[in-house]
Amino acid sequence: MPSENGTPQPVNMPGDALMAMRDVTMRFGSRTVIDSLDLNVTAGEKLAIIGPSGSGKTTILRLAMGLERPTGGWIRIDGRYLWHVQRNEALVPAGDRQARRARRAVGMVFQQFNLFPHMTALQNVTEPLVHVLRMRRNEAHERANDLLSRVGLATHLEHRPAQLSGGQQQRVAIARSLALRPKLMLFDEVTSALDPELVGEVLNVIRDLAHTTSMAMMIVTHEITFAADIADRVIMFDQGRIVEEGEPKVVLREPQSQRTKQFLKAILER
Repeated sequence: MPSENGTPQPVNMPGDALMAMRDVTMRFGSRTVIDSLDLNVTAGEKLAIIGPSGSGKTTILRLAMGLERPTGGWIRIDGRYLWHVQRNEALVPAGDRQARRARRAVGMVFQQFNLFPHMTALQNVTEPLVHVLRMRRNEAHERANDLLSRVGLATHLEHRPAQLSGGQQQRVAIARSLALRPKLMLFDEVTSALDPELVGEVLNVIRDLAHTTSMAMMIVTHEITFAADIADRVIMFDQGRIVEEGEPKVVLREPQSQRTKQFLKAILER
């Protein structure tokens, strides 16, 4: 919450809050995409975010990843502010270096796969470990091999992206993000660019991660059945604001908001 002079003020967070946004606003020109958002994600929590296209869902993830700097408010990841530092009783703006430190705890898988086309699947996962974490190459190879095996690509290590299906490419992208061992993983409509028959293989990988790891997740998705299966909490987001939130069985099966009811009806009729 800002003070009387407009300076953001730190506030106490729950002890298990891994990520927090307070009074976060994001504007692009005259358009407000995120409007005074307050949001916590606790350690290990699986949070699904649903809502219509253009509602601001992807922007939430980009803000959490530090890819966008908010117009107002503050964001804290794993005990470290993204764009501020605390001095005395106030938060003061900080630069990119502060954001880079904070977002080490966060990984993100995008709609597009963003793989290096000239590298094999193994190299695409190995190189970030060598250049970001400064791992020895043999250790990086071992971790990359293990993760690609986990996502079902043990026999595709030497394949380049052009030799892989869309679903396989997205699984390489997931393995690459997992390799950095983030505490919070962000998934942005990761099946939207896939042919329908390939969606299931990617959702199964994420479902396995949700059920078998303590990593927190924020998942933007239109796959309602999938969200109901893996999420601890669901947020319905529209026009830059949280319309409704709660347990999946409530928000997805017995929503209270008329806007949520309209959205789910439209999705189920597709």
